[in-house]
Amino acid sequence: MELRVLRYFLAVAREESITAAANQLHVTQPTLSRQLMDLEEELGNPLFIRGNRRITLTEEGRFLRKRAQEIIDLADKTEAEFNDIDGMITGDVHIGAGETQAIRMFAKTARRLHAEQPHIHYQLFSGNADDVMEKLDKGLLDFGIVIEPVDIHRYDSLQLPYRDVWGVLMRKDSPLAVKDTVTPSDLAELPLLCSRQSLIKTDLTDWYGSDFDRLHIVARYNLIYNAALMVEEGMGYAVTLDGLINTCNSALCFKPLAPKLTAGLHLIWKKYQVFSKASEKFLTCLREDLAESTDPSTMESPYVKEHRK
Repeated sequence: MELRVLRYFLAVAREESITAAANQLHVTQPTLSRQLMDLEEELGNPLFIRGNRRITLTEEGRFLRKRAQEIIDLADKTEAEFNDIDGMITGDVHIGAGETQAIRMFAKTARRLHAEQPHIHYQLFSGNADDVMEKLDKGLLDFGIVIEPVDIHRYDSLQLPYRDVWGVLMRKDSPLAVKDTVTPSDLAELPLLCSRQSLIKTDLTDWYGSDFDRLHIVARYNLIYNAALMVEEGMGYAVTLDGLINTCNSALCFKPLAPKLTAGLHLIWKKYQVFSKASEKFLTCLREDLAESTDPSTMESPYVKEHRK
């Protein structure tokens, strides 16, 4: 399979039309059709269902679309890492992160580095630890920022000097909103929205106790924004981290768990990773910034600390 042909395939899958894709790619329709038929012959499977008005993907076509996009992304990333302009470092730094206010320190490093190396750019991917590690393993990310609990033994890592605080996001007119904290007994009968990250259950089980499986979990979420909208509409209470949803001037509020439950943060990357110049420079600058900004008096995110004043 040639990269050019995979790009053709993705264009047709996206446009659902040979004609539209050919116009976008600046190739003739017969040429594009021939390339796609050759690809189907090479793979030994039909990739498209050709209808009168539009083209749709077969099951094999949907599988190839996912793999082809990963291949193209990796090829583009590799090509960018070889670019160099007049001795300046150029290229993209690919970062995947769970939702955490600690991303602010990465933004500060990127802003400082931009003044020195303006040709470095950043590609951000948001997802939970499972999503981030999957893309990291496939070489589609340089770094991942993951929130505990998470198994990082397969990676090189840098423990970040902040901890996020677990709690419950709820409507301000909720009966629990008058309390300062939420205890295990408070959650017993409530409809809950919980993260789908595979290891989160471990920490919450330890906090809640052996009856965790009896909790009334009505939904699982990947990222908190949509879950917050469901909370606002009265669907339930979201177990989440502090500082991710701005509760000022909104119908929502956040209450921390008691006993207190916090989550550590790690920057991870593949073992024996050969970094591009851009990624290596970013990591060096981040280490410098962390050495200067670490506050030994607290392990909480500086944002959360300020947020509670």
